[in-house]
Amino acid sequence: MGLFDFLSGPRIDQGVSEFREIPGAVLLDVRTPQEYREGHIPGSRNAPLQTLDREEAAGKDAPLFVYCHSGARSSQAVRILTRMGYSNVKNIGGIAAYTGKVER
Repeated sequence: MGLFDFLSGPRIDQGVSEFREIPGAVLLDVRTPQEYREGHIPGSRNAPLQTLDREEAAGKDAPLFVYCHSGARSSQAVRILTRMGYSNVKNIGGIAAYTGKVER
């Protein structure tokens, strides 16, 4: 880890790898349904930020890995989910920095 690594924010590729290694983990894409249809990470569920507080994302103890386009909405989503009682929530950043395969 370099001196200025904290400036780069969450690393989505690393977060997706962690998601895939944890049984029962949920990958949440908090972008709009239209953005999700345009391309999303395989295995993710769309839970738009604007309706997130009205949805059950998963079991309250399930590991949640949250992403959006750039990392801003996923940061907001982590705060919302934590207030809703989810105890294992991680912002993994934005799909704009993702180097893996996407599906439409």
